[in-house]
Amino acid sequence: MCGIVGYFGERNGMPIVLQGLKRLEYRGYDSAGLVLLKENTLEIIKTKGKVSELIALANGREAKIVVGHTRWSTHGEPNYINAHPHTSMDNSIAIVHNGIIENHAELRKELQEKYNFTFRSQTDSEVIAQLIQFFYKGDFEEAFRKMLTKIEGAFGIVALHKDHKQILCARKGSPLVLGVNNGEFFIASDPSPFLEYTKEVIYLNEKQMASIEETGYKIKDFNGFNIEMEIETIPFGIESIQKQGFEHFMLKEIYEQAETIQNCFRGKIRHIENISIKKENIKRIIFVSCGTSYYASLVGKYILEKSSHIPVVVEYASEFRYRHPMLYPTDLVIAVSQSGETADTLEAIRLAKKLSCSVAGIVNVTGSSIAKECGQGIYVHAGPEIGVASTKAFTSQIIAMNLLNVYLNKDPYYRAELIEELEQLPEKVKAFFKTQDVKAIAEKYKDSKYFMFMGRDINYPVAMEGALKLKEISYIPAEGYPAGEMKHGPIALIDENTPTVFLVTKDTVYTKVISNMEEVKSRKGKIICICNEMTEEIERLSDDIILIPKVRWECTPILNVLPLQLFAYHIANANGREIDQPRNLAKAVSVE
Repeated sequence: MCGIVGYFGERNGMPIVLQGLKRLEYRGYDSAGLVLLKENTLEIIKTKGKVSELIALANGREAKIVVGHTRWSTHGEPNYINAHPHTSMDNSIAIVHNGIIENHAELRKELQEKYNFTFRSQTDSEVIAQLIQFFYKGDFEEAFRKMLTKIEGAFGIVALHKDHKQILCARKGSPLVLGVNNGEFFIASDPSPFLEYTKEVIYLNEKQMASIEETGYKIKDFNGFNIEMEIETIPFGIESIQKQGFEHFMLKEIYEQAETIQNCFRGKIRHIENISIKKENIKRIIFVSCGTSYYASLVGKYILEKSSHIPVVVEYASEFRYRHPMLYPTDLVIAVSQSGETADTLEAIRLAKKLSCSVAGIVNVTGSSIAKECGQGIYVHAGPEIGVASTKAFTSQIIAMNLLNVYLNKDPYYRAELIEELEQLPEKVKAFFKTQDVKAIAEKYKDSKYFMFMGRDINYPVAMEGALKLKEISYIPAEGYPAGEMKHGPIALIDENTPTVFLVTKDTVYTKVISNMEEVKSRKGKIICICNEMTEEIERLSDDIILIPKVRWECTPILNVLPLQLFAYHIANANGREIDQPRNLAKAVSVE
């Protein structure tokens, strides 16, 4: 959620920060703004609108110290006043903020009633600037640090003072990364805004702050003590965050999946015991996750319970810690998150640690909060995922579930067979993309007002993921159901105008799914069938068929989700939707 980009150096930072904000658009936002520090003056430029509008407003401006922000609204409607940056009452301080200040109402009330402070916006963020002014007695850094002791919640904050040639920033629960390049410095929510300038970075840890000035940078804790931090090198280049000829990032990321699947198991699959998850004395696994990662976790439950015979519970992270879950030291709680910054999932992990559970992460972003909090797990190595609707991270998470299954399984023959299948998957993914034309089918159904997605067994979560993808980017209502539950209510929605997507694989539930298709057909419903074998029943019942390559049961979700991703993409594109940045959504949900 939200995006922060800052520059401190000797060149004009305006084009760097503006381009960086463009690269952070994938995170989701509704307004944008800049603050420029020049000759003891703070200049604010902001808009309720897109970064492109901000670029037009900033045309011709130059500054060597610049901070930019894209806002995703939490407190206060999207408008010019509530857009960041926010300034203190005396206009000496400007801040940008990601996250939520949970005690902002009390702080605002105290500043207004006791000290006659005037607030301009409805946001929780403005209180940060006002607090810094309240504490400022000539030492900007000390006032900033005192502010940090007063606020509660999750935040990534960057601040400027008109009289100090300095950038101050801090994080607690919302990511910030510092880029370093021969005397110039960058600060951002993730490395993508400055990849072409440096790949040398420092990921700020929880409750750390950084000071950037002409003499260099310093990292401190919130008590003001210096901390030595290791500089890391980003493992990917600028080409990873470019479209490379594709119309949208989402389409590019769908077609990258043969490569990202291989990247997930590369280096692990023949050295499975090197996976850094403690498995001794584990009696139960609990996955905590949200959205697409939740559906990947459900796939993991099917695989692990059937093949490794370990009880698995899958929890929505947003509900997990509020229902006082029964946890034991023999539980392994695994956080599944593409960004590694999902606030609900991060807090669920912290709760599990307090209750003496082992914890691990399945995440994509190295250096992320969840990865650091867990200290063990599996990186999926899908690379930057710019499209808000997750695609390649989902299939990589399912690969990670299969790797975990191999790691925990005790049957050497089973393990060898599954490893062989996983190694063949990338070629089967490529074969699907070469042979199937999903676009033509999507065009046929682009004007439909409602869709149902049906699957059974391991492909029930895939049906829910297919419905989610369609909802996210096309805004067409869709629901995913276990096919056996259709007659317990959803069948009332079936008529000749309601397309139903069925996932049908030739396995133990094949005949059951065929029966469910018969129920839809008898009510004149349209059927789109995704199957791995053409049969007489499928040909008779289906209006449209998409054939996927045959794979082992554990891998069918990976092949089945590919046409669902393409189906959602092409319907959204045919309807002129903003695919990479769908309305109201954010890529990294770093607030609860």
